[in-house]
Amino acid sequence: MQFNSLHFLFFLPIVTIFYYLLKNKWRWILLFLASTYFYSVFFLPYILILYAIILIDYTTGLLLDKWQNKTLRVTLLLVSITSNLGLLAYFKYYNFFVDVFAPYYNNLHPIEIILPIGLSFHTFQSLSYIIEVYKRKQVAEKHIGYFANYVLFFPQMIAGPIERFSHLGNQFRLKHKFKYKNISQGLRLILYGLFVKMCVADNLAPLVNSFYQAPTTYFSSSAWVALIAFSIQIYADFYGYSTIAVGAAKMLDIHLMDNFKQPYFAVNLKEFWQRWHISLSTWFRDYVFIPLGGSKVNTLRWIINIIIVFGLSGFWHGANYTFIIWGLLHATFYLLEALYHKIRPTTFTTSKTISFLGIILTFLLTTFIWVFFRSPNLTIAKQVILQCFQYSFEATKQVHLPVSQMAMVLLFIIFEFLLIKNRFDVFLQSKNTHIRWVFYIILSVSILLFSGIQSFQFIYFQF
Repeated sequence: MQFNSLHFLFFLPIVTIFYYLLKNKWRWILLFLASTYFYSVFFLPYILILYAIILIDYTTGLLLDKWQNKTLRVTLLLVSITSNLGLLAYFKYYNFFVDVFAPYYNNLHPIEIILPIGLSFHTFQSLSYIIEVYKRKQVAEKHIGYFANYVLFFPQMIAGPIERFSHLGNQFRLKHKFKYKNISQGLRLILYGLFVKMCVADNLAPLVNSFYQAPTTYFSSSAWVALIAFSIQIYADFYGYSTIAVGAAKMLDIHLMDNFKQPYFAVNLKEFWQRWHISLSTWFRDYVFIPLGGSKVNTLRWIINIIIVFGLSGFWHGANYTFIIWGLLHATFYLLEALYHKIRPTTFTTSKTISFLGIILTFLLTTFIWVFFRSPNLTIAKQVILQCFQYSFEATKQVHLPVSQMAMVLLFIIFEFLLIKNRFDVFLQSKNTHIRWVFYIILSVSILLFSGIQSFQFIYFQF
């Protein structure tokens, strides 16, 4: 079910009303059924995959909590990891590995596989629970309903944030009372998220799609415009989803983490990854980077750790060489920045001018690296890069963004500056009623009049 659909417009209020009408001890059933329905709208049979993940990791968690023998506990952990990553490997990476090894094994052939929506998110979230229980940092959840809702919770089950059980799972036990504040703040976030998705991301999508279908037919200046357009599109698309997710959960008095902190205001790549897709960054930090030794190793080993983390992060996003290169490019520039910051004087970092230049350079760098993220293959990526730096005799087109759509992008940028210190719901809470309604009207009218003609699926659903 898409957040930006009439289906969801009716679904969420109905779930919210019944949620508060039911006694607390029965609410887990409502959330479980609602989440099952929410996911089944996409493709009903694949709900069984999520049920399998739930049963495997619920049982594994109980046994890890009970057993003391180290060998048995390690075996259980490996069973869970293998089961989760095995499902992910089959659905998401099978054909990729077939392409890699087919020249060496004649009996390998690609098969048609429909990737379950959001499988990478479910897998990583459930794995974080198992790892924490194994480390005895988390007590195993004995109520299968609460654990199921941790994996299935519909506001964030498709594209995150990737929550830890200690934060999200334990909230299902609490007695949630109806509070007008939660409803109003939740609706504000949903309204703003819909604006960001429908008026910004969906308006830029046709321009970006057209360019990447035939990049050599566009002039060099248009190529740069298209690159910047995608940089804004993917942020608006994922940020819009995450904002709606937080808002929908807020209406049920359940609090999700903020997954973004205005990453395009980052002064370097390190800060960018502290602001962009925070839940994924912290997942790789806690379950890959630190177990590899983190920063408490010699320089060469630290460099290798950084390359591994970024390489895996790229591969997590998709079974394509383009994603791997995207991740490794981030690793390369991350390491170069680290070297630069190590040798430059400390006082140099305090300059506001340098900070401003850092923001501009980081945005341009991430925008350029997005080329590999967006390109369907390396050939298109190469064409896009060449088109940015050379004149092509094939070029006949220029990108065109109508004035109304440009106005939506500009309005979004203005909002980004207004929201530097506070999230949208908190920002409005500090304003009087008249000012709040001005914002409501501006956002509502924008959605009604200037949202994209075509509705596009959220980009991160494919991951």
